[in-house]
Amino acid sequence: MEWSIQEIARRAGTTSRTLRHYGDLGLLVPSRTGANGYRYYDQDALVRLQRILLLRELGLPLPAIKDVLEGQRDTAVALRAHLRLLEQERERIGRQIASVRTTLHRTEEGEDLMAEEVFDGFDHTVYEQEVGERWGRAAYERGDRWWRGLSPAERAAFQQAHEAIARDYGAARAAGLDVAGDEVQDIARRHCAWLSATTEVTRSYVTGLAGMYAADPRFAKNYDRHGDGTAVFVRDALTIHARDRLSG
Repeated sequence: MEWSIQEIARRAGTTSRTLRHYGDLGLLVPSRTGANGYRYYDQDALVRLQRILLLRELGLPLPAIKDVLEGQRDTAVALRAHLRLLEQERERIGRQIASVRTTLHRTEEGEDLMAEEVFDGFDHTVYEQEVGERWGRAAYERGDRWWRGLSPAERAAFQQAHEAIARDYGAARAAGLDVAGDEVQDIARRHCAWLSATTEVTRSYVTGLAGMYAADPRFAKNYDRHGDGTAVFVRDALTIHARDRLSG
């Protein structure tokens, strides 16, 4: 089976212009182009478009999506990975919704708040397997012990510190600042200091993590929340900082 560009646009909730733009970027090549110049898409193209739209919803910019798709040529494997991400995100959002409802109820009823309930949904353990595979089991256990040793207030402060760093990166990118300039490199320094709370910050560690910020949608969405390229900006800033100021 195949579908015209108008049919696909309508069913996907997008526009023909967007699909043509994806085609021009090499993201979504039509299965054929008719004599009338219309583009048609087969089942493989539909699956690829689904992957593109999923990654867009996770906040990844188009150049990074192209890199991800090129690196994940096994469609079934890629879709399973997408499914795991979506299920994890659904669970996390569900817990946060319940947390907000509890906070709202307790606030309206004049009851005392429980910090454990307020901050439910911010769970670092979802990365347990990946951290162990990338940096070793000891690295995960060290970070896990550190996190569990924090009070709810300290956990909130740690998360808020990262939010401030992410906002500053976004503002610097929007202002057109040079990633190698002093102002952006100071943000990168703060970022590395924040990371050092849980692990040894080395050149190889920061460089590898920086690459994940741009290529992995789970990390990219912390910075590139509007598809504006901030995740790539963060990657470049950290890569320069690691090269010039870190060792190991």
